[in-house]
Amino acid sequence: MRVLRNIPLKGADERSFLLDCYCKTAKPLSTVLFVHGFKGFKDWGMWDAIARYFANAGFLFVKFNFSHNGTTLKSPSQFNDLVAFGNNNYTKEITDIDAVLEWLFDKPKELAFIDQMPLSLFYIGHSRGGGLGIVKTATDPRVTGLITWAAVSHLDYAWRKEGFVEQWKNDGVYYASNARTKQQMPLYFQFYEDFKLAGRSYDTAYMAAHLKQPVLIIHGTNDPAVTEQAAYELKEWLGSKAQMQLIKGANHVFGGSHPYFEKGLPSHAQILVQNSITFIQQVLSNS
Repeated sequence: MRVLRNIPLKGADERSFLLDCYCKTAKPLSTVLFVHGFKGFKDWGMWDAIARYFANAGFLFVKFNFSHNGTTLKSPSQFNDLVAFGNNNYTKEITDIDAVLEWLFDKPKELAFIDQMPLSLFYIGHSRGGGLGIVKTATDPRVTGLITWAAVSHLDYAWRKEGFVEQWKNDGVYYASNARTKQQMPLYFQFYEDFKLAGRSYDTAYMAAHLKQPVLIIHGTNDPAVTEQAAYELKEWLGSKAQMQLIKGANHVFGGSHPYFEKGLPSHAQILVQNSITFIQQVLSNS
C-alpha cells in the first residue's frame, strides 16, 4: 500500500495545509475524499485505520486538514494556532476543498504511480464536514456522490439559541470548549458574518433540494453530539436521492477515540465503512 503523508497544498488566504493519500492499486475504483468536522483533524483517532480499509478495498482515499482548523504544518495533530481557528469560516473551508479537488484532477506528480486517476469522486463528511458536503455536492458536478457520517443538518447549528448571536456580536468572539485538550477555542464574529453574507448558499435545506447526486446518510442512534433527528431532516430534504442507515447504539464517532492504537476498527465503525463502500460500489455499477 502507498501511504503519502503531509503533502502541502495552498488553501484559503494562501495558508498551507496538509493532505494524506492512501492507495493499494495502480487502478483505483474511485477517489474517496474525507472531510473532517469541527475541532477535527486528519490524523484524529481511527481515520488512518479507516483510510487503510478503503485503500484495501481498491479506492484512493484522501484526507486533509482544513487550512484554518487550528493545526500547523509542524504540528498537524495539535491545535497550536487558535488565531487561525478563530478566523475560520465556511467560505475558507470550501476554498480548501476546491484546492484539494483541483490538485486531484490535475494529475499530481505525487500520484504518478496510479496508471489512470479515477473519474469519479465521493465526498465523505463527518459531523460538520457532512453538513458542508450538502453545500459542496449541490454546487460541484465533480462530486459523484455524497456520504454523511453523523452529519449536522444545519450549518448554523451552533448559534441557534435565542440571544446567542447578539451576545457573540457584542463580545466579538465566543469560545468552544475542547473536552479532550481542555482548550478554549475562539470563534470570531466574522464566522457568522460570512455565513449570513452567503445567504441561501449555506442553507442546507435549500441546497439539498437542488442536489442531484446520490447520497447516503449514516448516523448512530446513541449520538450525544448530533442526534439522529439531524439524519431524518437531511433525508426529508433530499427525498428519493438519499438512503438513510441508522447504526444502533453508535455514538458520534462510531466507537472511535483519540489516540487510537488498534489496527482494526470498532464494530460500529466496521458497519459504517462497509455500508459506505457498498453504497459507492452500487453507484458506480449503476453509472
